Amino acid sequence: MILILEDNEDRIVQFRAAARAIAPDLPVRVWRSAPGMIAELADYLQQAAIISLDHDLLRAPDDIEDPGTGVDVANLLGELIPICPVIIHTSNADRRNWMVGALSLAGWQVDCVYPSGDDWIAKQWAPLVRERLAKITKRPPI
Repeated sequence: MILILEDNEDRIVQFRAAARAIAPDLPVRVWRSAPGMIAELADYLQQAAIISLDHDLLRAPDDIEDPGTGVDVANLLGELIPICPVIIHTSNADRRNWMVGALSLAGWQVDCVYPSGDDWIAKQWAPLVRERLAKITKRPPI
C-alpha cells in the first residue's frame, strides 16, 4: 500500500495514476490533513510499502479543522519502528529538513523529491517509487 499526505487534488490524481502505472495491484490511501492521517495511520502502517509526505497543507474552504503539516506526521513516524521507505515531496526546504531529520534519526529510509513543473510526479516521484518498491523484501512481523 502507498500512503500519501497531500492536499492538492490535481496532484492526488497524478499520484494515483503514477502508482497505478507502477504497481496496479498496490492500493493507494491519501489523506488531505495530518490529523486525519495520524488518526488512521495505525490501521494502514503494517501494509505500507511507501509513505509519501507533503508539508504545507492548505485548509479546504469547508474545513474547520487545521490540516496540520507533514512535520506532524514525520514526528509521529519518528517515534515508530521504520517499516518502509518515506518520500518527502515538498518545496518547503526548511520543513523538509526537519522532516528528514526526524525520520532519519529514527532509522527510516528517506528520499526527497522537489515539486517542480507540472510533471514532477511522473518524472521524479514515480521512478523513485518504482526503485524503492523493487528493493522491498518481505519484512518480519513487528
